[in-house]
Amino acid sequence: MHLTILAASGATGLALTRQALERGHTVTAIARTPARVTVPDNPRLTRVAADVRDSESIANALRGSKVVLSALGVADGDKAGALTAGAHAVTSAGPERIVWLGSYGTGPSAQAAGLATRTLLKALGAKLADKVTADTLVLDAGGTVFHAGPLSDGPLSPQWCTVGLDNAPKRFFPARVSRDTVAAAMLDEAENPRHAGRVAIPLDL
Repeated sequence: MHLTILAASGATGLALTRQALERGHTVTAIARTPARVTVPDNPRLTRVAADVRDSESIANALRGSKVVLSALGVADGDKAGALTAGAHAVTSAGPERIVWLGSYGTGPSAQAAGLATRTLLKALGAKLADKVTADTLVLDAGGTVFHAGPLSDGPLSPQWCTVGLDNAPKRFFPARVSRDTVAAAMLDEAENPRHAGRVAIPLDL
């Protein structure tokens, strides 16, 4: 399968790119600085420079993509709007399948996450609205949005699963989940969609 990975140079994007290649997929890895996609060179890997805030560059990078996975986030110091711009670009490209990484406790998962998490996330201000708008665009386009708890750099869990939002465990704070587990869950959804048009929750068990 040919996969296009957005924000491939970030920590989760690198996990997605590495695991996708390990699974035998062909990957177009999009990043503002392609040299930062620091996985070993592979004949099935193409690095492409594009920025979601540059509509022409990202439109060109996404053109013809059938399956798009996004690990796009907002770094400290970045202005809000990147997520919405990325979601507009991806949905406008019209891929057959979108798998998008969001945050547990935002938008549809806000009630499930509980009051404490919702209160903490309010500190994001405009960035919170950016996340919710981006997720809504992807869901309305029939994509799957993964709402992950706090991300860790631990290994892929030997036991993990993906559940729908209705089956999310009730906790005072969301459980941590490794980036490798999130990447594996997103790739499984890209290969065999089970939560199209819905929010999915990746869990380390």
